[in-house]
Amino acid sequence: MDQPDLDQLRRKLAELKSEHRDLDDVISHLAETRPFDQLQLQRLKKRKLALKDQILKLEDAMLPDIIA
Repeated sequence: MDQPDLDQLRRKLAELKSEHRDLDDVISHLAETRPFDQLQLQRLKKRKLALKDQILKLEDAMLPDIIA
C-alpha cells in the first residue's frame, strides 16, 4: 500500500472514530433524558455498531500483511 492510500485511510479512520465518539455522547445524553425515544436510541446504537465495524475493517486494512 502506497503512502497516499495510507494517508487517506488514516483520515477516514479519524473521521469514523470522531463520529463514533460523537454518537456515544448523543446516546448517553438521550438515555439520560426522560422520556426518550426508544426507536431513535436503537437507530443511533445500530449506527454506532456499523461505525465500529467500519473502523475495525479500516484498521485491519492498514496492518501490513505478514507472511509467516
